[in-house]
Amino acid sequence: MAERGQLPLPAKRLCCRPGYGAGCRPGQRAIGGSEGGLGGGALCVAGPSSSAAAAASSSSAAIAFSPALAAAYAALGVLPLGKTQSPESLLDIAARRVAEKWPFQRVEERFERIPEPVQRRIVYWSFPRSEREICMYSSFNTGAAAEDAAASNASVAAATAPGGGSSAVGSTGTAAGTASAVAASNSGTNNGFHLSGTVTEPAAQSEPETVCNVAISFDRCKITSVTCSCGNKDIFYCAHVVALSLYRIRKPDQVKLHLPISETLFQMNRDQLQKFVQYLITVHHTEVLPTAQKLADEILSQNSEINQVHGAPDPTAGASIDDENCWHLDEEQVQEQVKLFLSQGGYHGSGKQLNLLFAKVREMLKMRDSNGARMLTLITEQFMADPRLSLWRQQGTAMTDKYRQLWDELGALWMCIVLNPHCKVEQKASWLKQLKKWNNVDVCPWEDGNHGNDLPSLTNALPQGANAIQDSSNRSHRTVFTRAIEACDLHWQDSHLQHIISSDLYTNYCCHDDAENSLFDSHGWPLWHELLHKGVTSITNLEGWVGHPLDPIGTLFSSLMEACRVDEESFHVFSDFTENMGQCKSLEYYHLPAHKFLEEGESYLTLAVEVALIGLGQQRIMPDGLYAQEKVCRNEEQLISKLQEIELDDTLVKIFQKQAVFLLEAGPYSGLGEIIHRESVPMHTFAKYLFTSLLPHDAELAYKTALRAMRLLVLESTAPSGDMSRPHHIASVVPNRYPRWFTLSHIESQQCELASTMLTAAKGDVRRLETVLESIQKNIHSSSHIFKLAQDAFKIATLMDSLPDITLLKVSLELGLQVMRMTLSTLNWRRREMVRWLVTCATEVGVYALDSIMQSWFTLFTPTEATSIVATTVMSNSTIVRLHLDCHQQEKLASSARTLALQCAMKDPQNCALSALTLCEKDHIAFETAYQIVLDAAATGMSYTQLFTIARYMEHRGYPMRAYKLATLAMTHLNLSYNQDTHPAINDVLWACALSHSLGKNELAAIIPLVVKSVKCATVLSDILRRCTLTTPGMVGLHGRRNSGKLMSLDKAPLRQLLDATIGAYINTTHSRLTHISPRHYSEFIEFLSKARETFLMAHDGHIQFTQFIDNLKQIYKGKKKLMMLVRERFG
Repeated sequence: MAERGQLPLPAKRLCCRPGYGAGCRPGQRAIGGSEGGLGGGALCVAGPSSSAAAAASSSSAAIAFSPALAAAYAALGVLPLGKTQSPESLLDIAARRVAEKWPFQRVEERFERIPEPVQRRIVYWSFPRSEREICMYSSFNTGAAAEDAAASNASVAAATAPGGGSSAVGSTGTAAGTASAVAASNSGTNNGFHLSGTVTEPAAQSEPETVCNVAISFDRCKITSVTCSCGNKDIFYCAHVVALSLYRIRKPDQVKLHLPISETLFQMNRDQLQKFVQYLITVHHTEVLPTAQKLADEILSQNSEINQVHGAPDPTAGASIDDENCWHLDEEQVQEQVKLFLSQGGYHGSGKQLNLLFAKVREMLKMRDSNGARMLTLITEQFMADPRLSLWRQQGTAMTDKYRQLWDELGALWMCIVLNPHCKVEQKASWLKQLKKWNNVDVCPWEDGNHGNDLPSLTNALPQGANAIQDSSNRSHRTVFTRAIEACDLHWQDSHLQHIISSDLYTNYCCHDDAENSLFDSHGWPLWHELLHKGVTSITNLEGWVGHPLDPIGTLFSSLMEACRVDEESFHVFSDFTENMGQCKSLEYYHLPAHKFLEEGESYLTLAVEVALIGLGQQRIMPDGLYAQEKVCRNEEQLISKLQEIELDDTLVKIFQKQAVFLLEAGPYSGLGEIIHRESVPMHTFAKYLFTSLLPHDAELAYKTALRAMRLLVLESTAPSGDMSRPHHIASVVPNRYPRWFTLSHIESQQCELASTMLTAAKGDVRRLETVLESIQKNIHSSSHIFKLAQDAFKIATLMDSLPDITLLKVSLELGLQVMRMTLSTLNWRRREMVRWLVTCATEVGVYALDSIMQSWFTLFTPTEATSIVATTVMSNSTIVRLHLDCHQQEKLASSARTLALQCAMKDPQNCALSALTLCEKDHIAFETAYQIVLDAAATGMSYTQLFTIARYMEHRGYPMRAYKLATLAMTHLNLSYNQDTHPAINDVLWACALSHSLGKNELAAIIPLVVKSVKCATVLSDILRRCTLTTPGMVGLHGRRNSGKLMSLDKAPLRQLLDATIGAYINTTHSRLTHISPRHYSEFIEFLSKARETFLMAHDGHIQFTQFIDNLKQIYKGKKKLMMLVRERFG
């Protein structure tokens, strides 16, 4: 009999055996106790060798289900279809139930005698029976992924009998995937509630074979402790522990089963016990001899502590009543790993690992594993200890987006913990205390990531919750734990919540006051109080379900989808049902048969889809802050991505149609209702998904839904009345006009994607294209997005494998024209690209489109764009060839182009005159008109550069006198100072003088005074002077007349004036340069004086003038001794 005593080690039970019970033969165990429960008295079952056991066994084997009953059980999932099964013995049924629920100490205390076969069966059934739990504790994989990994990578071969070889157990992918294959030897034994064995890891390419000793303790179908000699430290069980566990589950009959060691010792006499101890010491003398001697000394000492305790510890005897029944979890490793992941700051995949840990917590909660709360507590402690929290708070900077998402998940998981309907009151109280402690820490992150929030308490949804939490106005901010703290006041036993869960009608609702009536609708159905915001145009939930911190829609959708997810092995169980209910084409999700709480025709799959559509279509106000707004977009896209994995069948299409109609007609609830709040979250992304899903089945409804969603009221210039209902939102772009939407660019791009999708689908349908075009022009406010739509429409309309769609081309052109009008008076770096594209589009549409854009150019283009790009491209040979224009059409386009050119030249002569002249070359009247426009503008508005350019053009076209006139006009605007010897206009001046020289003496005489007045640079003047003296003026004059061959004299006008100006320029330039000259420029200055002397010598008294000039320099600048010495050396 086992008796209790004080435990020297908490994990060990004390057992003693004073003798046999009167009713038990040797080999049976007598245990005292008379408590209730299973009942006091004797529990005596014959051993396996008895005739009773044999009879029971044969009787059990003979019993089998009838085919009809077996089929019925198979349909319910109890038995595989087409198979029969014998019932279990009462011993196994009872032992299995006891092994699941009772610690073995309670079994010992309840019964006086427990026969050995009963103990064996309790021990047998106490080991975990499902691989799912083993997989959960073996790797980061969750749910089906973990099971699939285990199934494919952990195959167990048949165990060998004693004396045989070893058996292979593969475990790649489980337990951190460290072992590609492990082998369990025949030394595996099950001593009571302790499993031990050796696991061999075969040799790898660079590593030898490894043999690991594994020990596993278990209790009530849970592994309570593990040890392995491999020394690997991780959150999860090592591959060797997993291999031995799976071997025990899959091949339980090949693992030798022994009773607890205390039972074996109890059956030995004194000689056997002495021999047992001596052999044990002999085999392990180096390890246990000191401990054995110490224990022997203490036992022989009557006053020792060990003799004060009745009984002795037995690690194989199972759990005591006070032991917590939970799976082994290495808390230290959890803390170390989380701390390591956080220290990496999101690098090296640490964020992914933390998300996997959160997923593991969810999996534990799903399986009602108490370690879920333990692990989450450990994770939260490390998060709260992260030093970056203090640093960010001190610096006033926001945490990174990925880190913020991890905190959101942390808060949501705590909500799941405290709302667990199976948790005990003491547990919830303990969690609440811990949550409040974390909540009061200064660095605890706020819920919205930016500033405090004033949302009412969650418990206000229930009648008694109104006073349960302090008024939110008294709180400084809401942290990530606030919701979980508030949720602690929610109770599943609440009467109104029970009404909702059971869908009970409240038939007497009319007899109660208004406060209670608000809990029910007009038909008596119970309602949950939503957090409502009353605006002028709508009633909208402040916290939308999509983008909510707790992600209610995503969670409910995932739960329902998981309920209808079926693997291939179990699909046959309900295959008969799916034939009648309609099969989903998806390989993974199926319409499961409806349970009693589902209406006829409903399935988890249809409910999941319907829930997602309801949540996505809900009208909700755009939240404050960048992070919250990004989360709305991100959650919406994630939910739609999950929906896209489901292939639609007829049943689901009907759900889509039903929800689309409902959203269009639902009023203020719906984001697709006829009237919505100005700051309502746009429906573009959701509508695009609805459109593509409905289009093959109900095109009219698809277009109606998408067109309704195209609006973007926040960008409308005039807001509806009552827009100031949330004045704290009004900010940035224009005062009192636009709210602060940080994700506006993303929203506009989604709006553009929706419009593009509709344009693509409407190809070939004139009516729908016109409707879509009208919607785009009305609702899209970004020129860049309209331009993208125009380009998309153009590409779709001009696909290479089909004829151009003229209607879609016209839509593209209309959009392009709208872009031109929108960007005409604003700066846009893509403007030139847009203009060129529009001309290309108009060319594809036809000649009338080109003529139209030229006729109305002033509303679309700047004068420069109209002349240099539009008219020039229209008049090019490539356009004529592309459109196959006849003479009449060519002349019509040319006439429009000339009219455009003259209008542009009048409006902007500086930039359009040259283009206008070019375009009017072939029409004399138009050309003369353009030339006169240039002359009129030359006196006032045109620069010398523009005039020189046009003058050169005139000379090139054969109008030298007009070129000369324009050149003289340009000279009047020019001014070159003495040091501008590299000015870009120098070439124009030289060209103008050369042109005048070629025309004759009179023209040269007329331009030289202008040159002298405008040019002060000595080198330029000397260059002009030399050029004029090389040839006779007008050698080839107008009309081919040849002038006399006499050179012009430097002593007479006009060259005398030019020579004097040149000499004067050299003198002035010399004095100017000497004022700030440095020694490194001396040689350059000497060369400059040499050029000056050449010019001086061109005059008849030039030698004298130069000598006097040099003498003056020596006198004036005699302080520059070195320079003057160089001057004397060169010039005397």
